[in-house]
Amino acid sequence: MQEKNETEPSRRHVLECMIWAGTGVLWTVSGGIPKSLGLLGEADAAQAQSAFTFLQISDSHIGFNKAANPHALDTLKEAIGKIEALPAKPALMIHTGDITHLSRADQFDDAAQIIGGTGLDVHYVPGEHDLVDEGNGKAYLDRYGKGTKGAGWYAFDQNGVHFIALVNVVNLKAGGLGNLGAEQLAWLADDLRDKPASTPIVVFAHIPLWTVYADWGWGTDDGAEVLKLLRRFGSVTVLNGHIHQIIQKIEGNMTFHTARSTAFPQPVPGTAPAPGPMTVPADRLPHMLGLTRVDVSIGSKPLAITDTTLAD
Repeated sequence: MQEKNETEPSRRHVLECMIWAGTGVLWTVSGGIPKSLGLLGEADAAQAQSAFTFLQISDSHIGFNKAANPHALDTLKEAIGKIEALPAKPALMIHTGDITHLSRADQFDDAAQIIGGTGLDVHYVPGEHDLVDEGNGKAYLDRYGKGTKGAGWYAFDQNGVHFIALVNVVNLKAGGLGNLGAEQLAWLADDLRDKPASTPIVVFAHIPLWTVYADWGWGTDDGAEVLKLLRRFGSVTVLNGHIHQIIQKIEGNMTFHTARSTAFPQPVPGTAPAPGPMTVPADRLPHMLGLTRVDVSIGSKPLAITDTTLAD
């Protein structure tokens, strides 16, 4: 199901779809423009072979075992199985946070073992559920913080694309907006200073950098400062997790994509008293897990989204 929402003029072209994924999104960069592909299909495979491709998965919540999905470990395995079956191996994978549900060592171990099965170079950012250990995120940083700055932010270049990993979940208050902080913003400004405007930029963080739904904390308080720094670039793609559903937006030269979870769905903004795991009848769950293909046009055109459920 897809819904097109019109908000304020600067936030036009928002597409929402309520297909929940136990999979991921395959992204390809060709001619400097990122484009997402379905994880299956001969056409996608042929396209991926001739371009730089990377994967996005999100919100694995290893350790979650409630009614919304008592088998979050298995749905992550299913997602990784789809990736391993790809005929063309992507260059890398990013995970946009909430790897675990409670930041426990065994949960991080399980996630690493399963995700490591792809053999891909994986780049992580933390979700708020990855920072609830007694060390306030030490468990995450011990595993994934090597070479990063501050709470785990960093940047790297690959195939002409500049990737920026941001952390907006430190000291997150329940229901509150994400926050980057002055130190991280100063680092970002310095990181971008010498980059030509023609450089394709991919930014990934856990919480959306634009405000999807403030009442549920689905946005970043100082995210607008990031967007100001990015406006001079001709191709900017912003990838997030956290809200367990696809919300897509094109604003000028920026394309926003909020990924689904591999663990459980959450309600559409404003349709429930609060966010959280959404339970559906067991026979409906396979119909709410699926794959997404997204064709991205940099500019004023909306995203073209095609969803296929695992039940198909």
